[in-house]
Amino acid sequence: MTTQTVLAAAGGVSGGEEVTFYILAPLALIGAIGMVAARNAVHSALWLVLTMLCLGVFYVLQAGPFIGMVQIIVYTGAIMMLFLFVLMLVGRDASDSLIETLRGQRVAAVLLGLGFAGLVGGGLYRALHGVQAVGLDQANAEGNVQGIARLLFTKYVFAFELTSALLITAAVGAMVLAHVERRKEDKMDQVATMKARFAPGNYPGPKPGPGVFATSSSVATPARLPDGRLTERGISPILPVRELTDEDTLLKGTDK
Repeated sequence: MTTQTVLAAAGGVSGGEEVTFYILAPLALIGAIGMVAARNAVHSALWLVLTMLCLGVFYVLQAGPFIGMVQIIVYTGAIMMLFLFVLMLVGRDASDSLIETLRGQRVAAVLLGLGFAGLVGGGLYRALHGVQAVGLDQANAEGNVQGIARLLFTKYVFAFELTSALLITAAVGAMVLAHVERRKEDKMDQVATMKARFAPGNYPGPKPGPGVFATSSSVATPARLPDGRLTERGISPILPVRELTDEDTLLKGTDK
């Protein structure tokens, strides 16, 4: 397939392309909104992955297989996964502080972002409006992918390798910063663990399972002791305590 044929095909819109666009365009928009609205950094990155995958499909539909595969394989498959790996390694969770240190900074950020986007869009429109592309036939004489590869690994090979080294350095730096070396006195051996377990005031026996002696088997339901009192020992500290109804508070056999 020649370059002229590819460029001519890129100018038309087929029925399959329309259907694909109508399906993936809302998903790309939802992913972009979810990336901005998500409170968890990992969830925000996953929403961005969805948008990048949709963009990759759009590039392929517009007769740009190389940039489409780069969008999916490099940006989504490598950089975003590396970003997620670093986030999980550093340990970002849902308890990140959402309190504004400066009042009104979110509104100011939104306004400045919209203004910057309008400024960049207006500049690109004025710079590219009415400009005809020159030299595409010569650059794509052997094929678009071959032409990009020739420039990437000859003229721009130093920038390419420098970018690779930068990404590797960033990943190693994140691992070094996230690594916390415990002090020797903080490390507990089996003897120290046993002494701490049987120290005065501790409960050395096994903890009752959630829902024991209760009318519910939920893992968030406090267990009951033989005397009828509730105990929080059977609930994991990361689980919210389940609100008990009147039926749950009754002892078994007394609700009839």
